[in-house]
Amino acid sequence: MSLLELVKINKNFGGVQALDDVSLTINKGEIYGLIGPNGAGKTTLFNVITGVYLPNNGGISFDQQSIVGRKPYQVALAGIARTFQNIRLFQNMTVMENVMVGMHANTSTGSFGAIFSTKSARHEEKMIREQSAKWLSYVGILTEANNLARNLSYGDQRRLEIARALATKPKLLALDEPAAGMNATETEELKLLIQRIRNDGISILLIEHDVKLIMNLCDRVAVLDFGQKIAEDVPQRVRTDPKVIQAYIGGELP
Repeated sequence: MSLLELVKINKNFGGVQALDDVSLTINKGEIYGLIGPNGAGKTTLFNVITGVYLPNNGGISFDQQSIVGRKPYQVALAGIARTFQNIRLFQNMTVMENVMVGMHANTSTGSFGAIFSTKSARHEEKMIREQSAKWLSYVGILTEANNLARNLSYGDQRRLEIARALATKPKLLALDEPAAGMNATETEELKLLIQRIRNDGISILLIEHDVKLIMNLCDRVAVLDFGQKIAEDVPQRVRTDPKVIQAYIGGELP
């Protein structure tokens, strides 16, 4: 059953056609990969899906509801969480506090309760801390909970971003190059984490330059080139598609 459906998405920046009639469908329980050369439009597509950019035309349906025109926080409330190509953490906050921020969409305490520390506010904060600890444990960095985010290793900062996104309780987790800058061991650990997230019922949309990771992890893969989708299929077929090979390196994909 489809979870996210894009129909003929177009996005222009002045005279530049960043996305040209891009259509795709992500199914529930699927790890869906999105690859393409630099400048192909991958991050632009992410930004359109998550409400950062408004498409010039086209339709976006998530869980059977249109999300075109919704603000990023409304898209998050609908059930789409994302990470970023360039890590965006609150560097001077603790690891725990970063995840707690991610839970704001699922809280109900207002300004009155926060200022006067009402019983319900204290109860909710306790719940938030417990849930944040659960997500830190889930991604394997609970021991870092009281450290500042800026003091984490690069790989652990990536894990923290994922924990914060998971704290919003998404139906779809959109990951923008999560393996960037990771060594082979960290990449393998990331692969296992992504598989676990999918097995626990959260669908995945994955942008990644590590083609080997994509091919070994994803159920289906779409390829963008100059803003157009030039291929979409299971990894084994995408890697031998002549248009894909030409778009990348003029030879067989690794």
